[in-house]
Amino acid sequence: MPTQLLFYEAALPVSAGRHGKWSVEVGGDYAFSRNVNSVPLMAVEFAHAALEYAIVFAGREEEVMPAVVLGLRRNDNRYLTDAGAWDAKYIPAFVRRYPFVFSSDGSATTFTLCIDEAFKGFNQQGRGERLFGDDGKPTPYVQRVLNFLQEYQAQFQRTQALCRKLRELELLDPMEAQVTLKSGAQLSLTGFMVVNRERLRKLSGEVLTELVKTDDLELIYTHLQSMGRFSNIVNRVAGTGEAGVSGQGEAGKEAGSTAPAGTQ
Repeated sequence: MPTQLLFYEAALPVSAGRHGKWSVEVGGDYAFSRNVNSVPLMAVEFAHAALEYAIVFAGREEEVMPAVVLGLRRNDNRYLTDAGAWDAKYIPAFVRRYPFVFSSDGSATTFTLCIDEAFKGFNQQGRGERLFGDDGKPTPYVQRVLNFLQEYQAQFQRTQALCRKLRELELLDPMEAQVTLKSGAQLSLTGFMVVNRERLRKLSGEVLTELVKTDDLELIYTHLQSMGRFSNIVNRVAGTGEAGVSGQGEAGKEAGSTAPAGTQ
């Protein structure tokens, strides 16, 4: 799992002293995410994301989080056009929040608004939205950004609770996708996990009832159903004449021959 900062290069606290005359121009250019092959996903996004992306789990121990798979190579986002436009209807919140991000003092209660000063839309020419007014106070735009990030943080906590439950119930298994290029070379996509269906079926009625009450069961099945979307990535690679794919195991059953393999 990539770090929580991923494409952020120079994230620094937003302040009137430093950014009083700065503006942010955002639009449809997502080229900043070109060199990532997955981004974190919040649980609240599953229903929308599952229509277009494969949702997997990545990380280790306490850092396990859901993610959408964007490409087969480490630095290859297949959901971007050559011009930097996002080629899907739903854009993950992790991408939409850029160039802003919260930093924490480690207490998990105090957060500071930061901006990536390397973002090319960050400017002193007045393009886009000002961060501070002439009176030195944050503009309504900054308040909207804060509201978005506060909601994102709340959903992050909810998503962590889901991941803790999956680890507690030992439902996650490693998975792997084998892709054969037209040249005959093979790509192996690893480092992700998927819920083990057989282990899920064996849970007690009491545990399943608890999962239903917390909506976790719905999220789990949305994740499993999303594995069919793995073919979208393969098709994007195949569209360049590069690849075919093979898969096996439980995840392979979910999406046919185009799904990553799940270890059972």
